[in-house]
Amino acid sequence: MKALLIVDVQNDFCPGGALAVAEGDAVVPVLNRLMPLFPLVLASRDWHPAGSSHFQKWPVHCVQGSPGAGYHPALHLSGIHQEFFKGTQDKDDGYSAFEAMNLDLTAFLWEKGVTDLYIGGLATDYCVKATALDAARAGLRTFVLADAVRAVDVGPGDGAKAWEEMRTHGVVPVESGSVR
Repeated sequence: MKALLIVDVQNDFCPGGALAVAEGDAVVPVLNRLMPLFPLVLASRDWHPAGSSHFQKWPVHCVQGSPGAGYHPALHLSGIHQEFFKGTQDKDDGYSAFEAMNLDLTAFLWEKGVTDLYIGGLATDYCVKATALDAARAGLRTFVLADAVRAVDVGPGDGAKAWEEMRTHGVVPVESGSVR
Protein backbone atom coordinates (compact mmCIF):
# COMPACT_ATOMS: atom_id res chain seq x y z
CA MET A 1 0.00 0.00 0.00
CA LYS A 2 1.14 3.52 -0.70
CA ALA A 3 0.63 6.66 1.38
CA LEU A 4 1.25 10.37 0.88
CA LEU A 5 2.87 12.31 3.70
CA ILE A 6 2.56 16.11 3.50
CA VAL A 7 5.32 17.70 5.57
CA ASP A 8 4.76 21.08 7.24
CA VAL A 9 2.83 22.98 4.57
CA GLN A 10 2.13 25.68 7.14
CA ASN A 11 1.64 29.44 6.92
CA ASP A 12 4.94 30.27 8.62
CA PHE A 13 6.85 28.33 5.96
CA CYS A 14 5.05 29.94 3.03
CA PRO A 15 5.64 33.41 1.54
CA GLY A 16 4.89 36.07 4.15
CA GLY A 17 5.49 33.64 7.02
CA ALA A 18 7.99 33.93 9.87
CA LEU A 19 10.36 31.37 8.28
CA ALA A 20 9.25 31.54 4.67
CA VAL A 21 10.57 29.14 2.06
CA ALA A 22 10.83 30.76 -1.37
CA GLU A 23 7.86 29.57 -3.45
CA GLY A 24 6.76 27.35 -0.57
CA ASP A 25 3.14 27.84 -1.56
CA ALA A 26 3.87 26.35 -5.00
CA VAL A 27 3.73 22.85 -3.48
CA VAL A 28 0.06 23.22 -2.51
CA PRO A 29 -1.61 22.67 -5.93
CA VAL A 30 0.65 19.68 -6.62
CA LEU A 31 -0.21 18.07 -3.28
CA ASN A 32 -3.92 18.81 -3.69
CA ARG A 33 -3.89 17.12 -7.09
CA LEU A 34 -2.10 14.06 -5.67
CA MET A 35 -4.27 13.47 -2.59
CA PRO A 36 -7.06 11.56 -4.40
CA LEU A 37 -4.47 9.14 -5.82
CA PHE A 38 -3.58 7.81 -2.36
CA PRO A 39 -5.68 5.58 -0.10
CA LEU A 40 -3.98 7.20 2.90
CA VAL A 41 -2.92 10.85 3.21
CA LEU A 42 -1.04 12.05 6.29
CA ALA A 43 0.28 15.44 7.31
CA SER A 44 2.91 16.57 9.78
CA ARG A 45 2.74 19.88 11.54
CA ASP A 46 5.45 21.84 13.35
CA TRP A 47 3.85 22.62 16.71
CA HIS A 48 6.31 24.43 18.96
CA PRO A 49 5.60 25.75 22.46
CA ALA A 50 6.03 29.53 22.74
CA GLY A 51 9.26 29.33 24.76
CA SER A 52 10.91 26.52 22.80
CA SER A 53 14.69 26.38 22.82
CA HIS A 54 14.30 25.59 19.11
CA PHE A 55 13.95 29.35 18.64
CA GLN A 56 17.58 29.85 19.59
CA LYS A 57 18.39 28.33 16.18
CA TRP A 58 15.47 29.67 14.14
CA PRO A 59 13.11 32.64 14.12
CA VAL A 60 9.95 32.07 16.14
CA HIS A 61 7.61 30.03 13.93
CA CYS A 62 4.71 27.58 14.07
CA VAL A 63 3.87 28.34 17.70
CA GLN A 64 1.12 26.04 18.97
CA GLY A 65 -2.30 27.50 18.18
CA SER A 66 -0.95 30.50 16.24
CA PRO A 67 -2.08 31.43 12.71
CA GLY A 68 1.46 30.69 11.50
CA ALA A 69 1.13 27.09 12.67
CA GLY A 70 -2.00 26.64 10.55
CA TYR A 71 -1.87 24.83 7.24
CA HIS A 72 -1.71 26.91 4.07
CA PRO A 73 -5.32 28.02 3.43
CA ALA A 74 -5.43 26.46 -0.05
CA LEU A 75 -4.37 22.99 1.15
CA HIS A 76 -7.33 20.59 0.93
CA LEU A 77 -7.56 19.58 4.58
CA SER A 78 -10.53 17.29 3.96
CA GLY A 79 -8.18 14.94 2.10
CA ILE A 80 -5.93 14.41 5.14
CA HIS A 81 -6.69 11.29 7.18
CA GLN A 82 -4.28 11.78 10.11
CA GLU A 83 -2.05 14.55 11.50
CA PHE A 84 1.27 14.14 13.27
CA PHE A 85 2.47 16.93 15.59
CA LYS A 86 6.22 17.40 16.00
CA GLY A 87 8.48 19.81 17.83
CA THR A 88 5.95 19.84 20.65
CA GLN A 89 8.42 19.79 23.53
CA ASP A 90 10.66 22.63 24.72
CA LYS A 91 13.91 20.94 23.68
CA ASP A 92 12.49 19.06 20.70
CA ASP A 93 13.48 20.32 17.25
CA GLY A 94 11.13 17.86 15.60
CA TYR A 95 12.47 18.01 12.07
CA SER A 96 11.25 14.53 11.13
CA ALA A 97 7.57 13.56 11.09
CA PHE A 98 8.81 10.33 12.69
CA GLU A 99 9.50 12.41 15.83
CA ALA A 100 5.77 13.16 16.23
CA MET A 101 4.61 13.12 19.82
CA ASN A 102 0.87 12.49 19.36
CA LEU A 103 1.28 9.17 17.48
CA ASP A 104 4.11 6.81 16.57
CA LEU A 105 4.34 7.30 12.79
CA THR A 106 6.32 4.10 12.17
CA ALA A 107 3.81 1.95 14.06
CA PHE A 108 0.90 3.76 12.37
CA LEU A 109 2.30 3.09 8.88
CA TRP A 110 3.04 -0.57 9.57
CA GLU A 111 -0.41 -1.06 11.14
CA LYS A 112 -2.00 0.34 7.97
CA GLY A 113 0.15 -1.90 5.75
CA VAL A 114 2.03 0.96 4.10
CA THR A 115 5.09 -0.15 2.13
CA ASP A 116 5.60 2.87 -0.14
CA LEU A 117 5.73 6.39 1.30
CA TYR A 118 5.58 9.45 -0.96
CA ILE A 119 6.68 12.71 0.66
CA GLY A 120 6.06 16.32 -0.31
CA GLY A 121 6.17 19.61 1.55
CA LEU A 122 8.56 21.97 3.28
CA ALA A 123 11.47 22.26 3.49
CA THR A 124 13.57 19.89 1.39
CA ASP A 125 16.77 20.51 3.32
CA TYR A 126 15.34 20.11 6.83
CA CYS A 127 12.01 18.48 7.63
CA VAL A 128 11.48 16.71 4.29
CA LYS A 129 15.02 15.32 4.33
CA ALA A 130 14.83 14.19 7.97
CA THR A 131 11.46 12.55 7.37
CA ALA A 132 12.60 10.79 4.19
CA LEU A 133 15.76 9.47 5.85
CA ASP A 134 13.75 8.15 8.81
CA ALA A 135 11.25 6.52 6.44
CA ALA A 136 14.05 4.75 4.58
CA ARG A 137 15.59 3.63 7.92
CA ALA A 138 12.17 2.25 8.90
CA GLY A 139 12.29 -0.02 5.82
CA LEU A 140 9.74 1.84 3.71
CA ARG A 141 10.23 2.37 -0.01
CA THR A 142 10.60 6.14 0.14
CA PHE A 143 9.91 8.62 -2.64
CA VAL A 144 10.23 12.40 -2.48
CA LEU A 145 8.07 14.34 -4.92
CA ALA A 146 10.59 16.69 -6.56
CA ASP A 147 7.94 19.12 -7.80
CA ALA A 148 6.12 19.14 -4.45
CA VAL A 149 9.02 20.28 -2.24
CA ARG A 150 11.05 23.46 -1.85
CA ALA A 151 14.29 24.13 0.05
CA VAL A 152 14.88 26.93 2.52
CA ASP A 153 18.59 27.02 1.46
CA VAL A 154 19.94 28.71 4.61
CA GLY A 155 23.39 27.97 3.18
CA PRO A 156 24.14 28.01 -0.54
CA GLY A 157 23.32 24.65 -2.08
CA ASP A 158 21.64 23.16 1.01
CA GLY A 159 18.76 21.88 -1.10
CA ALA A 160 21.09 20.12 -3.54
CA LYS A 161 23.07 18.61 -0.67
CA ALA A 162 19.83 17.32 0.86
CA TRP A 163 18.88 15.61 -2.40
CA GLU A 164 22.31 13.96 -2.60
CA GLU A 165 22.09 12.72 1.00
CA MET A 166 18.60 11.34 0.45
CA ARG A 167 19.62 9.54 -2.76
CA THR A 168 22.66 8.07 -0.96
CA HIS A 169 20.30 6.51 1.59
CA GLY A 170 17.96 4.98 -0.98
CA VAL A 171 15.33 7.71 -1.21
CA VAL A 172 14.01 8.00 -4.76
CA PRO A 173 13.18 11.40 -6.28
CA VAL A 174 10.06 11.32 -8.48
CA GLU A 175 7.89 13.83 -10.30
CA SER A 176 4.23 14.00 -9.35
CA GLY A 177 3.17 13.19 -12.92
CA SER A 178 4.63 9.68 -12.56
CA VAL A 179 2.38 8.82 -9.58
CA ARG A 180 -0.55 6.58 -10.46
